[in-house]
Amino acid sequence: MLFSRLALAATVLALHGTAMAHDYKIRDIEIDDAWVRATAPGQPAGGGYMEIENDGTTPDQLIRIKSDASERVSIHQTVTSNGVATMREVDGGVAVPAKGEVKFTPGGYHIMFEKLKAPFKEGMEIPATLTFQRAGDVQIVFKVKPLTYKAPATGEHMDHGGNMGNMGGMGGHMSH
Repeated sequence: MLFSRLALAATVLALHGTAMAHDYKIRDIEIDDAWVRATAPGQPAGGGYMEIENDGTTPDQLIRIKSDASERVSIHQTVTSNGVATMREVDGGVAVPAKGEVKFTPGGYHIMFEKLKAPFKEGMEIPATLTFQRAGDVQIVFKVKPLTYKAPATGEHMDHGGNMGNMGGMGGHMSH
């Protein structure tokens, strides 16, 4: 009986440690839960999401993202004004405060994979390189979730400043 309780406790601790493990780390920067939603055939762009944590005492900045999966990759932010969400490219990158974190989520900061070379299909992994001002480059993989994957905080009406089509749940209305 005591052995089974110890085995159960060891299993719980092992699973807790696995759940708390960080997906990617470079210096004080940790990147977790990098994912993209599957795209429909012919869809020109897809959105990427992740969490970035800075365990250090010095702020850093995500300044660039590269991926061979699309012709262009950029950082965007969704801004809501009068009930309409608009995606805007972020110039200069995104600050990651010391002892802080930044979450890339639908309806907030996100990564835009533009002019996809092939559709993102569920189960695929999309390699990318994140460049931080201080920490440098880190290679990560975005896991492709189902097209119907529901994530928190999506915008209702999107104006991306370009005809990007339906972005698989990134928003309803997109126009030029």
